[in-house]
Amino acid sequence: MKNLNKNTKIIVGLSGGVDSSVATLLLLKQSYQVEALFMKNWEEDDKGGHCSAEQDLSDAQKVADKLDVKLHTVNFSVDYWDDVFAHFLKEHKKGRTPNPDVLCNQKIKFRAFLEHALSLGADKIATGHYARIAEKNSTYRLKTGLDDSKDQSYFLHLLNQYQLSKSLFPLGGINKIDVRNIAKKNGFITADKKDSTGICFIGERSFSEFLAAYLPKQQGDIVDEQGQFIKHHQGLAFYTIGQRKGLEIGGGFGSSGEPWFVAGKCIERNELMVVQGDHALLYHQTLNTAKPHWINTPPALPLTCSAKIRYRQQSQSCVISQHDNKQLKVVFKQPQRAITPGQSIVFYDHEICLGGAIIEYRL
Repeated sequence: MKNLNKNTKIIVGLSGGVDSSVATLLLLKQSYQVEALFMKNWEEDDKGGHCSAEQDLSDAQKVADKLDVKLHTVNFSVDYWDDVFAHFLKEHKKGRTPNPDVLCNQKIKFRAFLEHALSLGADKIATGHYARIAEKNSTYRLKTGLDDSKDQSYFLHLLNQYQLSKSLFPLGGINKIDVRNIAKKNGFITADKKDSTGICFIGERSFSEFLAAYLPKQQGDIVDEQGQFIKHHQGLAFYTIGQRKGLEIGGGFGSSGEPWFVAGKCIERNELMVVQGDHALLYHQTLNTAKPHWINTPPALPLTCSAKIRYRQQSQSCVISQHDNKQLKVVFKQPQRAITPGQSIVFYDHEICLGGAIIEYRL
């Protein structure tokens, strides 16, 4: 890594998971001055056992002790509430589906954590993300992780040049299987620890159960594509485009026996439209976005590239053009299933992540 030497001080975000544990080890093996930091981003009296912060901190401390690395702790829960969770609730109130992990990376891990680490004397921060950073002539590019099945560039597309210049992703060129093997070989308590899934502050509990504690239920109608009433819903905020689970539509509706999916929301009428099976109304070829964020110099438009409308999706060929001043219009080569307003669309030029934008609506 250019301009780094044994005097370079790196503070790793040590979460108590296997990825950040191995990232810390790999940096130590390169003879950097390595310290670690555990971030607590969510305050909750969690009698139900949904929040794993206490266990994660214990695991992080055991890894730090094993590696003889100083572990700092910091509580960013106020920042998280103000910069991430408030936006999450605001979007759900509008019937949209936000992605808080994208905003958490921009506002917490690569702003609040970065600023705190620099105040502790760090030259750079590091995390266990599966992505890569390439630098040429003082320009930084975000690249996909080598392990396609774990690539996390989608969640990092809002980072800017300064944040990338101060960050390291030691796992970017490694497969997840190898990471687990390294952890086992070194006797880490996190070696077989299950990867965290879903939204961090919800944990394994029901999404509707969690959201109901913060948003009032506003009953409305669930209708089919002809507008025929099926049953009542508890509030548009509790559903997302493409959703199947939780609709609880019985066998008295439809004749095919296929499952039902959310195909659309009408905010004005407080209606949730559902369709049966792999219906055409689940597919759209065009979408419009909010103002995009470009990691490097904004590209000339129109631009032919690829894009993802959700994490883990294979990149899809598309053409981006300017729409209505600062917004974008994206036309895919093939119709895409369950394009969801409020989610992020992220653009790629092969392995280079160009940036992304929030999906406003689909056409």
